[in-house]
Amino acid sequence: MRCKFQTADVFTDTRFGGNQLAVIPEAQGLSGDQMQQLAREFNYSETVFVLPADSGEADFCLRIFTPEEELPFAGHPTIGAAFILATSGRIELVDGAAQSTFRLGAGLVPVRMRLDGHGRFHAELTTPRRPEFGPAPPSIEALAAIVGLEPHNILTTRSVPRAVSCGLPFLIVPLDSIHSANRVSIDTARWRSSLANSWASMLCLFTTETLAPEADLHVRVFCPGLGIPEDPATGSAAAALGGYLASLLPEPAGTFRWTIEQGVELGRPSRIEVAVDKVAGSIAAVRVGGAAVAVMSGEIEL
Repeated sequence: MRCKFQTADVFTDTRFGGNQLAVIPEAQGLSGDQMQQLAREFNYSETVFVLPADSGEADFCLRIFTPEEELPFAGHPTIGAAFILATSGRIELVDGAAQSTFRLGAGLVPVRMRLDGHGRFHAELTTPRRPEFGPAPPSIEALAAIVGLEPHNILTTRSVPRAVSCGLPFLIVPLDSIHSANRVSIDTARWRSSLANSWASMLCLFTTETLAPEADLHVRVFCPGLGIPEDPATGSAAAALGGYLASLLPEPAGTFRWTIEQGVELGRPSRIEVAVDKVAGSIAAVRVGGAAVAVMSGEIEL
């Protein structure tokens, strides 16, 4: 049996930047075990498998695997799958634009996409769930030890560490500077003892100091339990971070936007756009968007 694949770099408009993604565009007939085996073989942060719709609510079903396990939701595989399906003609673009709905483990994910006259692709997804806030994190001292910083490098005034999920939980940790962000180094032994079995075991650290003037936030994301020591671009973390930041704003209504730079420390710079709608003091929707570019295609012998 031969299985076709394509790869893309997501949350970038430049090849060899952003986050690598393997896409199996016709995954019918593959078992879950085979999908996991292929994800380990690619060894990217995620591999996505496209399946036919299972109901009238969705146009396609997506299954997403890290090298270690299946995920209920992830941003860059969703954007990347939309890119492959749109550019291959399986999602019809009308005047360069389309909207499609994917079913993921966490629920339905609508995606709006466009392809301009120069072949540049952009997509924006709406998360399957509004932000959910989880249990209190470990102490500031314990968190600082896990990430290799001093307690004073973690902010604890207006913004504090908090566990948030829009379909995949992350522990959001605000830092005092980009210098601190650059110095982060995960102590895996401390992570195992304090965070590995918690509701939000993945870490999203951010600072409002940035390298690029067009960016609002500098972010690093670490997922040691998923076989991803550090991720260069993480849409699910960006969604959780957007929900976190919007919850801190005093404005009861409006649309609030942030541009995230990530992956700089890994040599794979990325740009992620986040938009959050608030209505009557509550978060009504979280959207995550970015670009994607094709890298390679081929076949795998199974």
